Amino acid sequence: MTHRVLLASSARKDLDGLPGDVRDIILHEISLLENVPRPPGSKKLKGQAHNWRIRVRDWRVLYAIETRQAVIKIYRIRHRKEVYR
Repeated sequence: MTHRVLLASSARKDLDGLPGDVRDIILHEISLLENVPRPPGSKKLKGQAHNWRIRVRDWRVLYAIETRQAVIKIYRIRHRKEVYR
């Protein structure tokens, strides 16, 4: 099943502030989530029902999966040192 990927305004701001090469890699990884919302290496965030994260180099992409609506909402893209604060 193909999921629709949505970027929250906070994630869009995070993405706009990244260097071009990192942004391109992250956008590619985000596009892969359409077909595989829980790729190998993804982890479910503790204490949160539908939230997951993927690693892209030193960056983390946090997202929520709404299975019934086939939607993935990306809400945060941050460096690993800052993402969980």
